[in-house]
Amino acid sequence: MRCKALLRHAFFWSLGLFVGLSPVAFAEAVSPQEQIQVHASRATSSLMLLRGEGFQKTHQQRLEADLAALAGAMQSLPQGSAALTSAHQALVTQLRNGVSYGPGDENVPWRFPEDLSRALRDFLSTARALPGAEGESELAAKVEYLCVQYLSRSYLGTFEIAREQPGTYLGQDERLLLPAIDSELQAIEDQSAPQVTKLQTRWSYLRAALADMNSQSNTLQSVSGRPFAPITVDRHARLMTAQWMEMF
Repeated sequence: MRCKALLRHAFFWSLGLFVGLSPVAFAEAVSPQEQIQVHASRATSSLMLLRGEGFQKTHQQRLEADLAALAGAMQSLPQGSAALTSAHQALVTQLRNGVSYGPGDENVPWRFPEDLSRALRDFLSTARALPGAEGESELAAKVEYLCVQYLSRSYLGTFEIAREQPGTYLGQDERLLLPAIDSELQAIEDQSAPQVTKLQTRWSYLRAALADMNSQSNTLQSVSGRPFAPITVDRHARLMTAQWMEMF
């Protein structure tokens, strides 16, 4: 009898745990391959904030934290590659170069924005080619990549996407990525769950800002004509992707 009671207790405990899981808990967890993509884009955004906001100490510290997180994620990969290691070193070199030029634009080579965007694209592309990355949603990586594009337009100029890869997020801007992210968020089964509601609310604000980016224009002006808001967009993007990854 005591054994049956214990089994019954274990059954109901398991059932409660099953019911209490988040509405996306049964989807595949964010893969290590996507995590390094997220950290790479975050580090790039941090450099843009550092340069664009006058080399404030808090942005310097965040860049260092992002680089450390990227290095840690690289070490945690179940399977890396020589190509990825090389791409990582190239990206870190460009990020360090961006710091070494100091504040102001007088010492920044005119090709630096192009070199930085190429280093990021090459790293992300190599990461996506790793085994086990196929079939992932890449939602967090897409949001952070859009944030990089937004901050680049705010501080450095146009960001050159991977136009040779139009079928991947690397070759897309807000015109394709926003509806793709919309579709994925709308596919979450339990739209009434508190964490989903919070996620959707944050996305609705972030989406409005990203849609105003005006990537099809070389004028570096928003669609609405309002000033860009890089600090706010960066904060909401990072909070959203952190929440998304914690929901798994």
